[in-house]
Amino acid sequence: MYSPYSRGIMKEKAALITGASSGIGRAAAIAFAESGANVIAVGRNENALAALSVEADGLAGTISSIGADISDPDQIDRVVSEAVEKLGRIDILVNAAGIIQNGSIADTTLEDWDKMLNINVRSVFYLIQRCVPELEKAKGNIVNVSSVTGTRAFPGVLAYCVSKAAVDQLTRCCALELAPKGIRVNAVNPGVVVTNLHKRGGMSEEKYETFLEHSKKTHPIGRPGEASEVAELIRFLASDNAGWITGVTYAIDGGRAETCAR
Repeated sequence: MYSPYSRGIMKEKAALITGASSGIGRAAAIAFAESGANVIAVGRNENALAALSVEADGLAGTISSIGADISDPDQIDRVVSEAVEKLGRIDILVNAAGIIQNGSIADTTLEDWDKMLNINVRSVFYLIQRCVPELEKAKGNIVNVSSVTGTRAFPGVLAYCVSKAAVDQLTRCCALELAPKGIRVNAVNPGVVVTNLHKRGGMSEEKYETFLEHSKKTHPIGRPGEASEVAELIRFLASDNAGWITGVTYAIDGGRAETCAR
């Protein structure tokens, strides 16, 4: 699944990854552990996190889990404290947790707006803020998981688009402010990736299959992406191989951002 050259590039690195119970966050946790990192996987589904830790058996690194709802600042405080206690430091922060929900300017409720922004933006902001002291000691880095919707407008997912545009700008601002501390900050902007994100957002199994089929036409490469492909880019950006890269939002979308909305 992963490139042989990547083995060992994160040997003994300490990584904190949110949204690790599924999707891109889960794939990133496996990729990091395969490359020698010791990972703290954070998510709400503790059964899925336990299965992830078992899957990491035999890899070069380890995966430990912390169950938490990162929309709660108190739980973020706990996560960061426990991560430092378990690993001794934090070299890498990957903000992969996120939600999506349909809604236009006409029908998005304030409750839905606040929920989207709280999880997709506020939690990212606060996690970065809390991890800065540890990342400064380690001269570490941050990778945020954004979306093609951060750079392009799409109908029917208003709050999600706004939240991901905010993540992109947060990435750039933090990169500028944290560079003097030796901390790099980047983001990845995936197109449609085969995960549970849309189904958790309310899309039925039938509609999701139709959505994936339609994605073959909207992505010039002719297919949706896989979580492992995005994890590969996250791993590179978080590694020392990307030591001169900061403040960049990387498209990994099969060419989706280059097309007109349809």
